[in-house]
Amino acid sequence: MAAPPDLDLAFAADTELPPELLAAAGPWADPLSGAEAWHTRMEDWLAQLSGELPPHLQAPAYSLGLSLVGDAEIATLNTDWRSKDGPTDVLAFAAQDDDLNGAPPMPLPADADGAESLELGDIVISVDTAARQAAEHGHNLEQELLFLASHGLLHLLGWDHPDDTSLEAMLARQEQLVNVPAEP
Repeated sequence: MAAPPDLDLAFAADTELPPELLAAAGPWADPLSGAEAWHTRMEDWLAQLSGELPPHLQAPAYSLGLSLVGDAEIATLNTDWRSKDGPTDVLAFAAQDDDLNGAPPMPLPADADGAESLELGDIVISVDTAARQAAEHGHNLEQELLFLASHGLLHLLGWDHPDDTSLEAMLARQEQLVNVPAEP
């Protein structure tokens, strides 16, 4: 596996989420340890995916945002951005989307090592919906959050699922990402 790229991760977890959900999410929803845990996991996933990325998405450093919210907030985003009512599990707002009217990739200023970061976008996950889905799928909330975050990351990297075949491929890739332990 390739060495992990540098990652600038903006992480936020809604502190207004019910305490039982925050507890069930473990370190993944903690504002301090969650940022570190997600940073390590996302860097690892980007390293695993590096050989599969198209040239315009290959970079020595990336920047992205990850927010854990409740159903009310994600329902508002879902309505505003997708014109769909109600909550959803995960939304990905890709900065490198081909549908950005031909705009060039959005690099960020160089980091301290001189590496130019490529802005990937933002992932928003509803912890409420994730908890319901975890129960339906027979696993814990932590596992569901990882699965949804991997789904969001793949969307930021250009994956999509317009049909059953591409959805199956995407879900299989998510399983591979989630089930490979993060490098220490």
